[in-house]
Amino acid sequence: MGAVAFLVVPLAAGFAITMVSNGIQRISSAAVLATVASLGLLIAMRMETPLCALLALPFLFVGLLIGISLGYLFLRLIVRRDANKGVFMSAALLFMPLLIFAGHRVELATLVHPRREVVTSSIRLAAGPDQVWNELRSFDSLAGQKPLLMYIGLPIPIRCAMEGSGVGAKRTCYFNDGYIEETVTEWSPPNIMQLSIDRTNMPGRHWLEFETARYDLQKDGNGTLLTRNTTIISDLYPALYWRGFERWGVSSEHEYIFRDLARRSPQPASPAK
Repeated sequence: MGAVAFLVVPLAAGFAITMVSNGIQRISSAAVLATVASLGLLIAMRMETPLCALLALPFLFVGLLIGISLGYLFLRLIVRRDANKGVFMSAALLFMPLLIFAGHRVELATLVHPRREVVTSSIRLAAGPDQVWNELRSFDSLAGQKPLLMYIGLPIPIRCAMEGSGVGAKRTCYFNDGYIEETVTEWSPPNIMQLSIDRTNMPGRHWLEFETARYDLQKDGNGTLLTRNTTIISDLYPALYWRGFERWGVSSEHEYIFRDLARRSPQPASPAK
């Protein structure tokens, strides 16, 4: 999902709305209604989350404004001055789907898919590596302080359950709306646990996949330095815009788990520098 989905499609929608509506107030109302209704439908069908829809809004409105402006200029400079305005309007409207299709083909040919990112977070915990290791295997419940993004739609981890131990063991992490199934691919207690993400069943996420999760535990005095690495695969472009939000979201999930582990530790914990 790149410029075509976030700019060309709303541009075409804004242009088409301008062609069939009279007056800037009606055009603006129709554009806003179409945008809100489309995003609401995606959320209701669990194809997107409220947070994702919110982050996409700036792109969508820019595309709509460009489309409305082009449509207004087209009507003013061409259609209203020509006797065959019906032909021009029909041709312009038919051109919009062709523009989207052509843009999509160009995008597929030029964009590099997928985009892989590794998000790393660390924390110092007062508990020893053995205790932290046991806590990481399974969470009966998570009750850490929620980061900001979890109040506006980021999935909230509830608990994790592991079946078996060692390489090949299965772990399922449940969220407030969905779950993630994992398989242990590296197991070296109490220092390394790496899991592959086998299946993600949550709203949206068709554009963002989780590939692996890795925990590294190192003895740090009387405590533990815990590092979490999450590898994600993203199909969202432009990366300059989406990368920061993706990393913020994954880091927030790390932070929530870290806060719960700190709550279980016998003494206060501190973020690693």
